[in-house]
Amino acid sequence: MISIDRDRDRDRKRNELFSLSLSQISVCYCALLVVLLLSPSLHAQTPFYQGKTIRIVVGTQSGVLYDQWARIIAAHIGKHIPGNPDFIVQNMPGAGHMIAANYLYTVAKPDGLTLIGSIIPSLYFNQLVGRKEVQYDWAKFTWIGSPVRGEYQIYMRTDAPYKTLEDIRKAVEPPKCGATGTGTSEYHLPKIFEETLGLKFRLVTGYQSGSEIDLAVERGELQCRAFTIEAFFGREPYHTWRQKGFVRNLIQTGHKRDPRLPDVPTIYELMDEYKTPEGSRRLAMVVLAGGALGRPMIGPPAIPPDRVKILREAFAKTMADPQFLADVKKRKYELDPASGEELEAIAKEVVGQPPQVIERLKKLLGE
Repeated sequence: MISIDRDRDRDRKRNELFSLSLSQISVCYCALLVVLLLSPSLHAQTPFYQGKTIRIVVGTQSGVLYDQWARIIAAHIGKHIPGNPDFIVQNMPGAGHMIAANYLYTVAKPDGLTLIGSIIPSLYFNQLVGRKEVQYDWAKFTWIGSPVRGEYQIYMRTDAPYKTLEDIRKAVEPPKCGATGTGTSEYHLPKIFEETLGLKFRLVTGYQSGSEIDLAVERGELQCRAFTIEAFFGREPYHTWRQKGFVRNLIQTGHKRDPRLPDVPTIYELMDEYKTPEGSRRLAMVVLAGGALGRPMIGPPAIPPDRVKILREAFAKTMADPQFLADVKKRKYELDPASGEELEAIAKEVVGQPPQVIERLKKLLGE
């Protein structure tokens, strides 16, 4: 009888202990569940860009194609960024986009809230030749994407006394071409035409924008300007100029002729014709490589990788956005997008030139 009571007492205590353990486990589980539910990491994170404003800097005056591309992208890209941030566009013209580039590299915070909307792709020349004004490392910018990739052309007033390329080669008084700065296509293209084809140009720098150069051409102060084929077919005054026969195109830079310029020779055709030496051909390839960068959108170095990913993905989605595409079509713009990854690879390649190429580039640019 005593043995039975002992067994019952032992079973009762075991059951009490088991019940207590279950109770403790239940309390601990509930407490853990409350902690987990209240943990911020399990709640939907507030997107970084929510309630913020992204500032788009443009290195030109308003109205030119670099500015217009920046504004059309700014009008559409926000809805593809989590948090749907606002956008403002700030013009910062001067020195052929170098003021804006220096600002982005040395002043703007690397937080993904300040970008350059589109920048002239040949600014790496200034870095390669070691100009003291340069405060940036071209390869270290954050490359977001470009809406276009394009080749270049040079136009001449039709009433200028230079009817053929031979006239320019033999000119006692060379035609005057305008440029905003020495790091621009307006400057380096005539220089590479001199180097590879023996053409003569007098370059006049210091204009604040391409529009100012065009006005100087209309006034007769200048005869020529070099810039992208895309811009030449993309806006006024060139539509009117073409209709009136005010200018004619001399040379284009592609490996094949643009369908819109079927009668204009390429620099490669002309280098074959003029038997350009191999060293000059290689220099031309380096100089013209910037065309693959198009009109890139960039940010300062060291933007956090997650924000770079957000910006690049938003740019890519914008390039396929039906409303954006309709806006581009309405403006009669070209569209040939390049990804940030592509641009980054090109930027690193063009600044990694051997000393002999850099020396020839310095000579070409008058350094």
